[in-house]
Amino acid sequence: QVQLVESGGGLVQPGGSLRLSCAASRIIFSIYIMGWYRQAPGKQRELVAAITGGGSPMYSDSVKGRFTISRDNAKNMVYLQMNSLKSEDTAVYYCNARGGTGVVGTWGQGTQVTVSS
Repeated sequence: QVQLVESGGGLVQPGGSLRLSCAASRIIFSIYIMGWYRQAPGKQRELVAAITGGGSPMYSDSVKGRFTISRDNAKNMVYLQMNSLKSEDTAVYYCNARGGTGVVGTWGQGTQVTVSS
């Protein structure tokens, strides 16, 4: 079973920073693209950042220049460094692995990020 556990969320002021972490089994990092997703109330889950096994990152336009995705295969971890946070970034953040046709892991509880004054 592909199991992923997210952590690092919290409440921050606009302009603040958080680093999210995703722990997964070792094997999936060598097979799948890893991605960070978020879902705000009343909205669909969206992909905000992804990273290939070779370390090539991709970002949605809404977070480009502010978020940085990285991975540490030795530690079986994927990170999302979030800087210059805005209220629009408020959402539950999830990580997952992507295959050719979609995600391959089960959706977990995610980690809540709230950006508010």
